[in-house]
Amino acid sequence: MDNAISKKNILHKIQQALRNSVPVPFPEQQNDQPIYQPAQESLDVVFAEQFTQLQGKFIFCNNVAEMKMSLQQLLQKEKWNSIFCSESALLQIFNQQGFPATQANDLPNCDVSITTCEALVARTGSMVLSAAQSNGRTASVYAPIHICIAYTNQLVYDVKDVLLFMQEKYKESLPSLITFATGPSRTADIEKTLVVGVHGPKEVYVFLVDNI
Repeated sequence: MDNAISKKNILHKIQQALRNSVPVPFPEQQNDQPIYQPAQESLDVVFAEQFTQLQGKFIFCNNVAEMKMSLQQLLQKEKWNSIFCSESALLQIFNQQGFPATQANDLPNCDVSITTCEALVARTGSMVLSAAQSNGRTASVYAPIHICIAYTNQLVYDVKDVLLFMQEKYKESLPSLITFATGPSRTADIEKTLVVGVHGPKEVYVFLVDNI
C-alpha cells in the first residue's frame, strides 16, 4: 500500500513539473550550436595533428603513384615481407607493383595488414572501419602493424558527420559493425603504466592520398 502511494506521489510531481516549465538557466545558449568549434585549418592538417599526437604515423601523398612508392619504401625499410591484404581495389594496385601480399588465410602469420577505411574523422584523428569492408572485422586489429590507405575526400570533421555519411551510404543496410580506431592499441594497468599493442596493433600508419 505504501509503495502504491509513493508511486502515485511521484507521478503527481512529474505531472506538475511538466505543466510548469522551468526557465532555461542559460538562455543565450542555443541547442543547435555545435559543441566543438569548426576547423580553423584544412581537414587533412587537423587529422594529421590529432593522429600523430596519438602515436599514429601519418604520410601524405599527392597521388596514388606517390603512395605506392612511399609504401614500397616503408616495407623495404622495415623488412616486412608477409603482408596481408584482401581488398580487391588495393590488391589491383599492389599487384602492379609486385607487392608480396599474402592470401586471406595467412593473417595470423603476417607482419602487417593493409586496409582501406570508410572515413577519417579529423577532430579526433580516428579511422572509421566497418564489417562491410572485404577484410571483415579482424584485419585492422589482428596484425601487429596496421596500414590504412585513405583518400582526402573521405575526410569529415566530426563524429556526427561520419554517422550521417554512413547512414546516407548504406541507407537501411548499415554494417553489423562500425569501428572508430584512434591510433595504436593502448591500455594501462592500475598504476597507470601505458602499454601499447596489447589489444590491437602496436603501430598504425595512415597513407592519405590527395584525390580532390
